[in-house]
Amino acid sequence: MLLDAALAALKPRVDGIYIDATYGRGGHSAALLTTLDARGRLLAIDRDPDACAQAWKTHAGDDRFTIERSGFARLGAVCARHDLHGRVDGLLVDLGVSSPQLDRPERGFSFMRRGPLDMRMDPQSGVSAADWLADAEHGEIARVLREYGEEPFAGRIASAIVEARASGPITHTDQLAELIRAAIPARVAARSAIHPATRSFQALRIYVNDELEQLQRLLDQSLDVLAPGGRLVVISFHSLEDRRVKRFMRVHARPEPPALPMAPAPVPTLRLVGKPHRATAEEVAANPRARSAIMRVAERCASAEQP
Repeated sequence: MLLDAALAALKPRVDGIYIDATYGRGGHSAALLTTLDARGRLLAIDRDPDACAQAWKTHAGDDRFTIERSGFARLGAVCARHDLHGRVDGLLVDLGVSSPQLDRPERGFSFMRRGPLDMRMDPQSGVSAADWLADAEHGEIARVLREYGEEPFAGRIASAIVEARASGPITHTDQLAELIRAAIPARVAARSAIHPATRSFQALRIYVNDELEQLQRLLDQSLDVLAPGGRLVVISFHSLEDRRVKRFMRVHARPEPPALPMAPAPVPTLRLVGKPHRATAEEVAANPRARSAIMRVAERCASAEQP
C-alpha cells in the first residue's frame, strides 16, 4: 500500500538498516531490497505464520534479509536480539489486515466470504472472534463495537448476537454478517455506502488482535531503535489508528513546555516530515482498500540523546 510514497519517505540508503514491521504479502520488503546493496540489511516482522513461511521461501539465500515471527509490539526485544538499538535508518509500519488474510475465507476476516469466525492474525494464539462472542456479555460486546468500530447501532447488534447465540453458537462469518444486517434499520443500510457489517467486523478484528495497544507499544519503542535521522513511516487505515500515530508524532515533535519557569526546555525527539499522504486515484483504482489509507512520516532528531 502506498508503495512508491513509502519508499520515497524512507529515503533508503544502499547500506542502510531497515525494518518492515508488517511484512504481510511482502510488497514493501521486496521494494526495499531493490534499493540495498550487499551492505544493507532488512529485518521484517509479522505474527502471521503464513506470512513468515512465505517470506522465508521468497527470500531464501538473501543474506540481507531476515524475518521474525512476532507481534510488532515486541519491536524492542526483536531489535535487541539483532543488535539494532539506535541503528535503524527506517521503520515502516503498514497497519491493518493484509490482502492474503482477507482473501482466504478460512482466516475469517471477511464478511464477503463464508469461513470460520476467527479473525486472529496469529491463528495459533489468543481467542478467536467466535469464542469471544460465545461468552462476552451484552454490554461488553456493545462497548467493543462502539469503541473500535464507531458503530452507531452497537446496542442493537449486541442484542441480536446474544439472542442468536442462545439457539446455537455463531461460528461463521456469514452468520454474523446476516445478524448484523438484520439488526440495522433497513432505511439506514440502504443509505450507507458500506456493507452493514463493515464497522462491526473491524471492531472485532481490532479487539481480538489487541491492535491499538500493540500499535501504541510499537510507537513508544520506535524512539529507542531509530538512529539519528532515521525515518518512522506509518500507514493507517482508520481514524482510531491515525489519531494515535498523529498524537505520538506531534507530542514528540512539539513537547510540552516545562511547568516550572527555570526548568530546561524539552528537546524534540522527532521532526515531522511533510504533510499526511493519501493514495492517488490510480492506487485506489488498483486497490480499493487504499481509499482509506493515510501515511504519516517523522524523523528521529539527530540532536536527540540516544538511550
